[in-house]
Amino acid sequence: MIELSINVPEVREFIKEIIEAPGRIFEIMRFNVQETVGRYLSLLMESELTFMLGRKRYQRARGSVNYRNGAYHRRFTLKGIGQVTVRVPRDRNGEFRSSVLPRSKRYEDAIREDLSLMFLSGVSTRTLSLISHRLIGRPISHEEVSRANRELTEAIERWRTRDLSREPVKYLFLDGVNFKMRIGGSVEQVPVLVAIGVTLGGHKKVLGLQSGDKESAGCWRQFIKDLKARGLSAEHVILGIMDGLPGLETVFREEFIGARVQRCQVHVAKNVLAKVPKKLKKAVADEMRSIFYASSKQKALEFFKSFKQNWEREVPSAVKSLENSLESCLTFFSFPQEEWISLRTTNIIERLNKEFKRRTKPMEIVSGESACYRLLAFICLKAELHWRANPVGKVSANLPFFREIAQKEFTQNS
Repeated sequence: MIELSINVPEVREFIKEIIEAPGRIFEIMRFNVQETVGRYLSLLMESELTFMLGRKRYQRARGSVNYRNGAYHRRFTLKGIGQVTVRVPRDRNGEFRSSVLPRSKRYEDAIREDLSLMFLSGVSTRTLSLISHRLIGRPISHEEVSRANRELTEAIERWRTRDLSREPVKYLFLDGVNFKMRIGGSVEQVPVLVAIGVTLGGHKKVLGLQSGDKESAGCWRQFIKDLKARGLSAEHVILGIMDGLPGLETVFREEFIGARVQRCQVHVAKNVLAKVPKKLKKAVADEMRSIFYASSKQKALEFFKSFKQNWEREVPSAVKSLENSLESCLTFFSFPQEEWISLRTTNIIERLNKEFKRRTKPMEIVSGESACYRLLAFICLKAELHWRANPVGKVSANLPFFREIAQKEFTQNS
C-alpha cells in the first residue's frame, strides 16, 4: 500500500495561489494533460517499434537482427490539448517509421482542417499565423497555413468539374468578375466567368467557375461548351439572364437553340442614365421603373411609348439606348409571374460576385488561379446552403403584395 502524505503548509500556499489567480488551476490541468498525452503517444510508438522488431526490449534474438537505438524528442500539436512533447524511438538500421506520428507531421489533421476553414471564412494567413499560438498552443507560419489550404485543391477541382446531368437546368445566369492575381512574377487583372443555374425545381446552383476574358465571345463559347460537356442539357435551358457583355448574347443563342435572353434591367438602366444630365436623372429613372415594373408586357410598351414622347427631344441618345434593349429587358413577362422578381436582373449572380469581392478584399492580391478557385468554391457552397431555403418562384411571406393579399382575403377586414 502506498502512503500519501500531505504537507499542510504547501496545500495552504497552493490554495492561496489559486484564490489570487483562479486561471492558474487550468494552466496546471492543461500541463498535466499534455504531459500524459505525450507519454501515451510515446508508449504507442514504442509498441510500434516492438512490433516491427518482433521482440520486446532486452529480449535476445539469433542471427543478424536490428536493434533499438535510443530515442529523440519532438513536439506535436493536438486540437484541444496543445503542444505535447513525445519520445520517438529509433532503430539501429534506421528503418522504423511511425504511423502514429509520421516524421513530417507537426499537428493533427483536425487542426489543418480548422486552419483551412478559418482562412476560407475570411481570416488571412498572416492573421492566422499571429493568433495560432493562442488558438492551438504553438505558432504556425503563414507558409504552413498556405500549405494546408493547398491540400484542398483536389477536392475543389472535383467539385468544379462535377457532373451536371443529374438535375436539368431551365434558367442560366451568366456573368464575370475580375480579381487581382499573381501570375508568374507579375500581378494581373484576371476575369473569372461564373454560371448559376436554376433547376426545374427552382433551386439555384453554381454550375461553373472558369478564368477567361469576359469581353471575349470565344471565351464564353468555350465556357458554355465545358458546361455542356459536363452534362448540362441544352434542350432544357429556356432562358439566359445576362448583362449585355459583348458577344455573350449571340454565343448563348447559338449554344442553346430556342432559348431566350433576358437582359439585366439594372445594367440597361445604368447605360441609359449615363446619357442623361444629372438634373434629369431622377425623373428619367422614375419613368424607366414604371416600364420595368409594369403589370404586363402590353402595359410596359405603353409606358415606353409615353417615355419616348416625354424624353426623345431632351435626351434622344438615352431613349435610343433603352429602345435598343427594350425587347430583351421584357422577356421575363413570358414566364410565370411568381418568377418575375428573380428573372428581371442578374442580382442572383451579382450578390455572389459581391461576396467574392468582400472575401478577397483583405488579401488585395490572390496568389494564383487555384487559390482563387478554393476561395470562390467555399463561398459558392455557403451560398447554395442559403439558396436551398429560397427557391426561385416561391414568394416570401414578407413581401408587401403578399401581405396585402393576406389582409384582404384572410382577415376580418374582408
